[in-house]
Amino acid sequence: MRFLAFELLLSLLDVRGHIPRFEDFRPVPAAPAPAGAVRALAAAIAVFAVLSLAIWAAVWVAIHLI
Repeated sequence: MRFLAFELLLSLLDVRGHIPRFEDFRPVPAAPAPAGAVRALAAAIAVFAVLSLAIWAAVWVAIHLI
């Protein structure tokens, strides 16, 4: 009975529409999609490769200028 009275009070104050109910949420997959992780790993490898090549080029130019 208390829950019904509380529900009635919330609906009269027009607050009930702002409180999500369990039925409003769709089920989500158990594990996140691995595509995002693979894309992040590929970006990290690309950044590491570019930085490594930049350092190598700077050292190569420094050696040839000496």
